[in-house]
Formats: sequence, structure tokens, C-alpha cells
Amino acid sequence: MISVRNLTHRYGDAVAVDEVSLTVDDGSFVLLAGPNGSGKTTLVRQFNGLLSPDSGTVEVNGRPVEEDVVAARTAVGMVFQDPRDGFVASTVGADVAFGPENLGLDRAEITRRVESALAAVRMADRADDRIEALSGGERERVAIAGALAMEPDHLVLDEPFTGLDWPARTAVLDRLEHLRDSGTGIVVVTHDLRDVSALADRTVVMSEGCVELDSPAPSPARLRELGVRPPDSGRGC
Repeated sequence: MISVRNLTHRYGDAVAVDEVSLTVDDGSFVLLAGPNGSGKTTLVRQFNGLLSPDSGTVEVNGRPVEEDVVAARTAVGMVFQDPRDGFVASTVGADVAFGPENLGLDRAEITRRVESALAAVRMADRADDRIEALSGGERERVAIAGALAMEPDHLVLDEPFTGLDWPARTAVLDRLEHLRDSGTGIVVVTHDLRDVSALADRTVVMSEGCVELDSPAPSPARLRELGVRPPDSGRGC
């Protein structure tokens, strides 16, 4: 479980997240929506210690994040909005293997995880490709594979479908559904609920650093009022 209590985060004098409380249960699928600048990314980066709150608390599996950042980052996998923020190796396979290697797993288990993760994003034959030669959408898929290979308790994806073509998007959606059904908690940060809303248990909408809506079935009209594209706006491409 991820538990956030009265969290505030500032950038200088600007309040990015303002007294937010939120719980993500094990195995739940949460959409965290809101327009640009609403505080979504700042909030989720507190989940595994990439940012620290100015006040309030964040706990992962009952333990405050600041007490054991390594444990938090093992339990909460993060896929960044800009995948270049997370790459640590020059080739696809080496980058996806980096996380499992740092868990001290044996080579057979690392290989299994890398192969499974790359297959999930339809890049099973691309392990030797250099990341610098990939397109933006392909880099996004490698970033997702790297998080999947960690097999975390929770997976947080920040605008994960940017740059993905429809087959790749479908593959990622299928894997997210499988992870949800197998007990992994999922948080998808987005401003566009098309395609993903059917998987979600609830939608949380932020505006100006605050949670304005937390509902299992928000109305399209209310979503539009808050600057979020509702799922009835047509299929993405």
C-alpha cells in the first residue's frame, strides 16, 4: 500500500502539492489525472523518494519512505514522462537488466525478467539495439520494460502512452491489465482517460496542487470542468 498523508511540496514560494492525502491499495488501478501543472508528477515522485515532502508523510507497505528509500524504490517502479530521465545503459537489454541486477538476482532470473518485459512491450528482438538509435516511442517502451522487469508491488507510469503507436499502446494496456489482475498496484498519471479508464478502479483528479475529485465513476461533465479529457471523447490513436 502507498499511503500519503497531508503532503505539501513547494518549489521555492510556489506550492506544487497542497495538503494532499491519498491511498493506493495493493492491487488497485488508479488514474491520477489533471491538467499540466496540477501537481500530478510532483506527487507521484514522492512515492519512492525521488522528491521529499516539505510537510506530511509518505509510507510504502507501512514504512515511511525516508526510512528506507531503497525499499521504497524496489516496491514502487516508476516510468518517467521523459524516458531519457531513467536510462542507465547504452543498449536496450542492458538497461532493462540494470534493475534486476541490482536486486542481486541470479543470471537465469534476470534473463527471464528481461525477456518477459521486452516481450510485453513488443521489443523481444531488440535487446542489442542502442538506445540512442531508438525513436521516442521506442524509448518509452524500453522505459516501461525496465520498470516491469523489477516486478514491483506498485507501478507508477507518468503519461506512458505518449509517442506510442496503436499496437504498442495495446500491448502496454494488455500488460497493465495482467499486472492488475495478478495483484500489482497501478497508478497511471495522465490528462487523457481514453483507453485506460476501463481498467481503473477509481480516478483521482488534481487541480492547482489539490485533489478535487476521487471517484470510481466520475461524470464526463465534471472531468471536463477540471480540464481532463473524459473517456467518451473517442479512441486514441
